[in-house]
Amino acid sequence: MTAITDDLPARLLHEENAGWQAILGGEGGAYYQREMTDDGLMIVPGAVITRDQVTAYFDQAAPWESYGIYEPAIIRLGGHAGVVVYRAVARRGEVVAELNISTTYLFVNGGWRVAARQQTPA
Repeated sequence: MTAITDDLPARLLHEENAGWQAILGGEGGAYYQREMTDDGLMIVPGAVITRDQVTAYFDQAAPWESYGIYEPAIIRLGGHAGVVVYRAVARRGEVVAELNISTTYLFVNGGWRVAARQQTPA
């Protein structure tokens, strides 16, 4: 089966939303531990987090209550990779975070895995 098809934007946005739903449900650490490549990284302000550290990172933070993905763009990288770039707004009580996010996905062993995810304040 070809990894990169015409439905790539929908597929990668589905993956991105699945990550957010896990975060909202307090399961972000377990989700990214499972869905990141072995050498995957999460880059956040002040830290670069490995796959082995991702569970502890999410465990120390309260989950977000809601999120929105705005102005998404999908960049195809060859035959088995793609990047999702978008602006996100996440809310937790009175706290509102506006973020620029990019997530690089690789098609590995029959599924899409997070190779790198970077978020910076918008």
